Amino acid sequence: MLSFDNTEIAFRYKSNSDLRRARILFSTIANPALVKVGKSLTYFALKMHLPIAWAIKPTLYKHFVGGETLDECKKTVKLLSKFKLKSILDYSVEGGKDHDTMQRTLEETLRSVIHASKHPDIPFSVFKPTAFASQQVLTLASEKGAIDEETSKAIRFFEDSVEILSKTAFENDIPIMIDAEDSWYQPFVDEVVTRMMEKYNKKKAIVYNTLQMYRTDRFDFLKQSLQKAEEGNYFLGIKFVRGAYMEKERLRAAEKGYPSPIQPDKEATDQNYDAGIAFTLDHLDRISVFNGSHNEKSNRLLTELMEKQGLARNESRIWFSQLYGMSDHISFNLADEGYNVTKYIPYGPVRNILPYLIRRAEENTSIAGQTGRELSLLEQERLRRKKG
Repeated sequence: MLSFDNTEIAFRYKSNSDLRRARILFSTIANPALVKVGKSLTYFALKMHLPIAWAIKPTLYKHFVGGETLDECKKTVKLLSKFKLKSILDYSVEGGKDHDTMQRTLEETLRSVIHASKHPDIPFSVFKPTAFASQQVLTLASEKGAIDEETSKAIRFFEDSVEILSKTAFENDIPIMIDAEDSWYQPFVDEVVTRMMEKYNKKKAIVYNTLQMYRTDRFDFLKQSLQKAEEGNYFLGIKFVRGAYMEKERLRAAEKGYPSPIQPDKEATDQNYDAGIAFTLDHLDRISVFNGSHNEKSNRLLTELMEKQGLARNESRIWFSQLYGMSDHISFNLADEGYNVTKYIPYGPVRNILPYLIRRAEENTSIAGQTGRELSLLEQERLRRKKG
């Protein structure tokens, strides 16, 4: 059976000083009060235009981010490739605020697509829909109500941006993944992504949609997407994640008086996620799957399903992925066994990427066992090296 316990494999790319730094970082993240205070101080510093890169770059930034530019990420990509891991470079600057920012984000994302097409160690490109439209615009587009000319123009910019990126990915033969958003404005994102699949996935999956499987409706949506793909004679690219906005989703549902779109508990989410993975393996002739999970059980399940169907470990339609700086025991052990594995690596200027870093800190604090698991594995490797 596949084991994720080999810390020598998991951390062999880290020096002893890297291990110490990671242990200090996760020990800090384990304290919710410190994370809350750090978040407040960070946003205050941003608002007051105070210099904060000196504090952020050697700590959170160094651990979770590849660099400020595509060129700065090359060192990390090269290092990971030595251990059979591929990379996905995600320009993680928050967009959707004003047209100039969105235009700059589009231009950089286009560069990342073309950059990926030229580097075998970068098999995918990616973007976040709210980089090219505000939440308000996407909400209005999803609700299909009356809109003014300014909103209409913003919607067209979003559609044009997704079209440009999808077309560029298709022309450069590099798959592109579109991240998921909040449930109340995901319908329009799904609509646009489906159009791109119909247009550019005729021969294989180039455009990938993302399904948050903590949502109660996503398994049915997956089945409906397959039916549309079969009827339209195109391929599906599906990236699976569990989801990251549970508290916000439940709060909005309570405030607006509609049923929560989120599974009632973690067990139900896990069952839904694993059911989605199993469904895609039963329809691999039409679906390519990207398993974006830090859950050991789900990753092991996918390997077992592959073995059961007699699929090669490096089957081109199946990929595993974890975030850079997290779950190395999963990523490196899978890669060592010959599976297709990527690290999802954000990049961008320090000040602009802070919202992403704060989410990572909060995520590690809130997910039960996440930080404790990381610390335990790091300590296990420290002791192994000490004995060695």
